[in-house]
Amino acid sequence: MVFYDVDENGFIDMENVRKLAHEHHPKLILAGASAYSRILDFETFGEIAKEVGAYFMVDMAHIAGLVAGGVHPSPFGIADIITTTTHKTLRGPRGGLIFARKDLAKKVDSAVFPYAQGGPLEHVIAAKAVCAEEALRPEFKDYAKKVVENCAALADEFLKLGYKIVTGGTDNHLILLDLSDEPFSGKQLQEKCDANGITLNKNCVPNEKRSPMQTSGVRIGTAAMTTRGYEAEDFRKVVRRIDALIKELREECKEA
Repeated sequence: MVFYDVDENGFIDMENVRKLAHEHHPKLILAGASAYSRILDFETFGEIAKEVGAYFMVDMAHIAGLVAGGVHPSPFGIADIITTTTHKTLRGPRGGLIFARKDLAKKVDSAVFPYAQGGPLEHVIAAKAVCAEEALRPEFKDYAKKVVENCAALADEFLKLGYKIVTGGTDNHLILLDLSDEPFSGKQLQEKCDANGITLNKNCVPNEKRSPMQTSGVRIGTAAMTTRGYEAEDFRKVVRRIDALIKELREECKEA
C-alpha cells in the first residue's frame, strides 16, 4: 500500500505518489478520500500502478454522484476494482457496490460471501435500483452540476470573509475549513453549529496540531441541501450564519 502526502497547499502530490510507488513496489494502490475537495487524477494513478505492477483500486464513495452526473472524471476503464456507497452524493439508500474486472470477479465474490455479506435486504436492493435509474436521468446531471456550483459559492463566501480553506477552494461537493489559527477546535464549532441547526463535522487538516478527537478543521458539503432546493445565494447565507457563530465562539474563548 502506498500512502501519499499532500503538498503545502493541501493538493495530492502525484510525483510523490510515483516516487513512493517505485520505492516500495506495492501490490495495491488505493485512491479515494472523504475530505479532499479537488479532482482525483485517476489516469495518473492508473499509470503509476501499471509502472510498478500494482492493482489499482478506487473508492469513490463520496464522489459517486458527481461521477454519475459527469462533473468529476470517472475511474471506470482505469481502475481494476471500484467501490462505492450508494448514499452520499449518489442519493440512494445506505449500502455499497463493488465493481471489478471480469478476471477478478470470482475473487471479489469469494471475499464478500460468505465471509462478510449477510442476508439480502430486498427493499434496499430495490432502492438501489431506483437510485441507479435516477442517476441516468437528465435531472441528475443538473443536480450534480448544481452541487459543484453551490460548493464553489460556499467556498468563495468563506474566502471573502477571510477564512482559510484547504487547497484554497473546491472542485467537488465539499470544502475543508482550516481553523488552525482559531482559539477553538473543529469539535467546538461542530457542536456550536449543531445547536443552531447546521450540520457539519469536525475534520483533521494537513499538518494537524490538535488531536483527531478535537481537530483543527470542519468539513462542509452541499449535496443534501442542494437536493432540498438550496441555490448559491442560500449557501452564502449559511456561510454568513457560520461566520456569526465563529465570532461567538471567539468571544466565548476570550471570556473562558
